[in-house]
Amino acid sequence: MTALTNTLVSIIALQHIAFLVLEMFFWDKPLGRRIFGHSQESAKQSKTLAANQGLYNGFLAAGLIWGLSLGTEGIKVTLFFLTCVLIAGIFGGITASRKILYIQAFPAFLGLALIFLF
Repeated sequence: MTALTNTLVSIIALQHIAFLVLEMFFWDKPLGRRIFGHSQESAKQSKTLAANQGLYNGFLAAGLIWGLSLGTEGIKVTLFFLTCVLIAGIFGGITASRKILYIQAFPAFLGLALIFLF
């Protein structure tokens, strides 16, 4: 993988670590409610589900970091986890918010394209 691809995959992994932190620890706090547009009541009611979702985002980040840590031997691992991020982003974009298509799915698509191009 090229330096550009590795940089993009690293950014995507960092994004998912940020998602983990937001969903697991800040979901019902002012920062999380502002970012996700929830009222205090709805954030309180969905806090457990958000924490679960955050944990999954952490697994996606861990997989991407794992793939990167393997160097050229990790391309298949990186492809798998980028594909998972892409699918999750498309599903989230369809079911939750169109913004997810741009924030999560598009970077994963770009990362996959870069891997296949280079």
